[in-house]
Amino acid sequence: MPSADELLSADTVASLARCLTRAGDGITAHETRGCSAALDGLSFTERVALIRNAVLADLPADYPAFANVLRAALRDSDFTGWMIFPVTEAVAVRGRDAFEPALALLAELTPRLTAEIAVRPFLRADLERALRVMTPWTAHPDLHVRRLASEGTRPRLPWAPQLPELIADPTPTLPLLDALYRDDSEYVRRSVANHLNDISRDHPDIATGVAARWLSEPAPTTTRLVRHGLRTLIKSGHAGALTLLGHSPDSPVAVEGPHVHASEIRVGDYLLFDYSVTNAHHQTAHLVIDYVVHHVKANGSRTPKVFKLTTRSLAPGETWRATRRHSFKPISTRRYHPGVHLVQLQVNGRSHGEASFTLFC
Repeated sequence: MPSADELLSADTVASLARCLTRAGDGITAHETRGCSAALDGLSFTERVALIRNAVLADLPADYPAFANVLRAALRDSDFTGWMIFPVTEAVAVRGRDAFEPALALLAELTPRLTAEIAVRPFLRADLERALRVMTPWTAHPDLHVRRLASEGTRPRLPWAPQLPELIADPTPTLPLLDALYRDDSEYVRRSVANHLNDISRDHPDIATGVAARWLSEPAPTTTRLVRHGLRTLIKSGHAGALTLLGHSPDSPVAVEGPHVHASEIRVGDYLLFDYSVTNAHHQTAHLVIDYVVHHVKANGSRTPKVFKLTTRSLAPGETWRATRRHSFKPISTRRYHPGVHLVQLQVNGRSHGEASFTLFC
């Protein structure tokens, strides 16, 4: 992922200041231009806040005049990219008392850089009112605006404030997803799938019900969308999600392994293991084959994490054999602890086999 300085650098801020100045109306962008000197050492979030506040200081306090400057800036092809992020955040602040006009302005800005985070304060303030504005976006000719209708309303959008009201009850956004799941744009459909996955984390039955309804009236892209949208349920072995996609948890299989190549490894190394899965049924079996690593926690207990291996259709009696390499390279999102770890196979949500190995730090 790019660094904060790569996303919002001093050059980016200087370009933003020039765009605001060229927008006219006597704007000097003095505060915006000057804040570039204070960027060093700041995180991305801190940079956004600093630049947002500078933009608010430079632009008119009156919302209609504020919006006119930004619409003038939109006529400038240089007004694009990551400089838009703090601008949309400024709209979310200045537009608090101009609810519908501010959301409309965010829709105009989102083709330059997504306003998916900036719409969320409006959804949190008045969900019903915000959805009345956003629902027509599903038919907008610009794919970025259509995507904003789905992405901005995701209950658990990463790196963004959650939407507790939609986590508790996701049904208000289902009409948006129904309107978009057959969209011509993969970019839009990917957002719909991710939104469905968000829903599945808290309401698996709602998510599978929606997916079943879509599969009853599919586009050629619908099965792929549903598979991605139910990926968390599939990895967790949810019987309804697996069955919906043709992966019966009751498929008879013969599993050998996992067989680890080394019983002791160190952080920075990798675990190597072999496995085989045979279709023991008289019909073709459609199998989701995953593996589960039970990591040792600091207190000595273990926590499982599922990793994808493959999705295979095996004829009666057919066997799939493979070797997997699992890295224990240090990463920022996981801390490894020494001890005896376990690895298992998972076929259509059912656990098979078990092997242990000792991890040294």
